[in-house]
Order: sequence, then C-alpha cells, then structure tokens
Amino acid sequence: MLSASTLRRCLFISLLAGSAIAADPPVQHIKFPDPRITVSGLGWWKEQPKLQRFPDRLKAEMPSKVWQLSQAPAGVRLRFRTDTIDLGISATTGNYKLSYSPPVALIGVDVYSDGRYLGSALPDEQKVLEKKFTLGVERVMRDVEIYLPSGAPTVVKEITLDEGAKLEAAHAYSNEKPIVYYGSSITQGAQASNPGVAFPCFVGRWLNMDFVNLGFSGNGLGEPALARAVAEIPAAVYVVDYWANPPPEVYEKTFPEFIAIIRAKHPETPIVVTGPYYNPSEVFGSRMGHYQLEKRKLIPRLVEEKQKAGDKNIHYVDGLDLISPDQADALSDARHANSYGMFLYARGLEPMLRKVLNLPAAPLR
Repeated sequence: MLSASTLRRCLFISLLAGSAIAADPPVQHIKFPDPRITVSGLGWWKEQPKLQRFPDRLKAEMPSKVWQLSQAPAGVRLRFRTDTIDLGISATTGNYKLSYSPPVALIGVDVYSDGRYLGSALPDEQKVLEKKFTLGVERVMRDVEIYLPSGAPTVVKEITLDEGAKLEAAHAYSNEKPIVYYGSSITQGAQASNPGVAFPCFVGRWLNMDFVNLGFSGNGLGEPALARAVAEIPAAVYVVDYWANPPPEVYEKTFPEFIAIIRAKHPETPIVVTGPYYNPSEVFGSRMGHYQLEKRKLIPRLVEEKQKAGDKNIHYVDGLDLISPDQADALSDARHANSYGMFLYARGLEPMLRKVLNLPAAPLR
C-alpha cells in the first residue's frame, strides 16, 4: 500500500501532467504593423501608417462629420501568406449601438482564406476583440485577408501564428493602382452583414484589385475638399457614387466641380458615375422619392455634358442596373442595400469597370 506522502506526490504529478496537456501550444506573436503584413485600402498608408482613411494633415480641410467617419477603416484589409494552422487576432474596435446596421459589419472583422470566407469575430463590452481561427488541417501556404470594421476606429495589436509557421507578404494585386470609390453610407457598406461584403469588397475580390473606400454615411455631399482628397490617390478608375445624400440641386451644383478637380490631376483616368438604384419611396409620392426620380434624370445628363465637352473617359451606370424594382428585397430599411443588395450592386457595376479597365467580360454570377 502506498503511503499518504507517495499518494500526494502521485496526485501532484498527475495534475502537472494534466496541466501540460491542457496548456495552449506556444505561438508566435507578430506585433502590428509588420512589413510582412500588407495593409490594403488606405490611400495614405505609406505617408502615415494609421488605420484611418485620411491622413492627419487633411483634418482641417474636412467637414467634422466626415473626419469622424474617416476614423473607421471601412474597406481596409490586412493581407499576408502563412502556413499556420491556427491564426489569432488581437485588436480593439468599438461598442455596438442598436441600428439597422449589423454589429459584425460595424465593429467586427472577417477572415478570408484563399479567397473564401472563413469566419468573423466581434469585440467584448470593453471593445476588446480576441479570436482564434483554424485555417485548415494541413500546414500549407494560404493567402489570408482580414477585413477591418466599416464603422468603428480600430487598433490592431497583433496576430498570432503557430510556432515555426511562416509569414510572408501578400501577392501583388493584378493592377498596381486601386479603384477609388467616393460616396455615401451605401459605399461605406453600412448595412451589409459583414465588413467583407460591402460592394467594393466583392468587386475587389472578383477583379483581384485593391480599392480605397471613401464612403461616408450621410455625408457624401461632393464637397471640393473631398474631391481634392480623392484626386490625391492615383487610381486605376474613380467611382463617383454619391447620388444618395444630396438633394438634386446640391448634386447639380457640386458634380461639375468635383469632376473638374479630379480631371485637373488625372485627365485620362476613367471615371465611372453611378445613378440612384430603386427605392420604394418612388411610389409613395414622398420628397425622397421625388429626389430619386429627379436625380435619375439629372445625373446622366450631367455626365453627357462632360462627354460633349470633350471628356471621353467618363461613364454612367444606371442605378436600375444595380438594384431594380423587382429586387427591392435587396434593401434592409427601404433605403440601404443589405448583403444581397451589395452583391447585386457589385454585379451591376462590374461590367463597366471591366470595360474601362480593358478586362475580360465577367463570368455569370
């Protein structure tokens, strides 16, 4: 029979063994930023490596609400290649306030592996986001893309990888220049379910192109300061998508100057202008519905005037080719596109972008 002291030693050893089995395996802690983590979607990242959509030097020029909204990294992606099996992310984002916009889109992150959605994460009540994702069962190199929140200032602290796993910079996109979007909450992706399914994200994945999302909820009003900021970014194509916010008379006043400012710096770059998609208010006889109908006539006329004045690389996409009356269930609040609407928006915009970028026609989607 074992003595009491021997039994205690055995129990202690058993507990130690159990602890060793239960302990998490060692990991690599990769502090952010790191040169092996490619930051995409920020026009001024090289000038100022902050996860905000405008550099500090532009703050004085921006409307205060636009500046506030620009602190959320809508459309920003962290991209890299790794052969880790387990991937961790540590960040702080924001608190969720009840709204039509889903929490994952506003304050969460999405992870894609080899171009496919893998999972999402939300922060706790203290705004702390800690999540581990399993990428697969084999140690093979994968392309990882982390979409950051569309509606909350975000600080990424680190990612973690398996001990001994490789970390490499992401492959280059197919075009060295991005698509630059300017617009409203629809552009920002406010009521998509996830940050990775705003319509610019779909287009980016389909075309294998970087993009910069300068959409500002309720504040896409076409001010000259915004046009100057947009024009600072050398783009493959500019998408002018701010039809949703201004009344017709404001759009008619701001549009010519907005385009002129871009053209002064980029005389040959394609510009694609969108018009209003369908909105149920059009059948209510409301002021919003009247605005919709007026802008649907106004915007193509303004584009045509630019074309007749000699601009051969400005193009119009009819909003009814983005979301039609028969697709009204693609709206979440009878106004904003839901995730299905974002897919339709991207699908409707893609053919024009392929045309102006001289890319092959889109496959059926």
